[in-house]
Amino acid sequence: MLDRIQKSADFIKSKTNLDFKIGIILGSGLGNLGEEIEAECTLRYDEIPNFPVSTVEGHSGKLILGKLEGVPVIALQGRFHYYEGYSLQETTFPVRVFKALGIDTLLLSNASGGLDPAHEVGDLMVLTDHLHLFPDNPLRGKNYDELGPRFPDMSEPYSKALIHKSREISNKFELGLHYGVYAGTTGPTYETPAEYKYFRIIGADAVGMSTTAETIVAIHGGMRVFGVSVISDLGVEGKIIEISHEEVQEVAAKAGPKFSILFKEMVKYLAS
Repeated sequence: MLDRIQKSADFIKSKTNLDFKIGIILGSGLGNLGEEIEAECTLRYDEIPNFPVSTVEGHSGKLILGKLEGVPVIALQGRFHYYEGYSLQETTFPVRVFKALGIDTLLLSNASGGLDPAHEVGDLMVLTDHLHLFPDNPLRGKNYDELGPRFPDMSEPYSKALIHKSREISNKFELGLHYGVYAGTTGPTYETPAEYKYFRIIGADAVGMSTTAETIVAIHGGMRVFGVSVISDLGVEGKIIEISHEEVQEVAAKAGPKFSILFKEMVKYLAS
């Protein structure tokens, strides 16, 4: 594991002279922010030693090394999912590589189904906590002390300071951000009405098929995490309609301008 991480990190380092502290993972339909990064180098995942390859439409499968608002960032334009057949250790491998590259803050995004009756399609929800509902944990197995402790504390999975900053950004730019708990599930099926109701009962405000394992690994490695969901459909009783992956991507793309403002302002804040 340590050798594989280092080989990937060394390959990426050989392509740039930039010093990275901020990593970004762009979810379904949110890859357009990647076009706003002034890229010094763009690498296909299949070029990077030991990297998995994204197989899902809307996840372009590129690693971007460059600057956003003049700040060095490294961004995954497309992520890896458990439902593609990868283990959680594999889906989170890039987060390990980010840490080896010096990343100390991880910005995560995803498209999810909204469970809060106050949600509308196209809203943004900042993650305040999560429910990891996958049948596995990315830290299961041998623990490497070089990567983090055997039993990492998860009392603050998403940085309270960055959540507070997002409220200031939302007020300034009138983004109308929501805040809530994200439930991560395996997919690839969308939820049944009964499942939507169950997730709401156990405390979730949105549900999706990613993110929680990445957060666990980032916290294990000592990073700060900030996460945002684009509400791409509604799992609220009376508002549940048939949904497709194409429609999810379309909604996420329409929410792109608000999402871009939030992430660009957060990056500027982190660099200040």
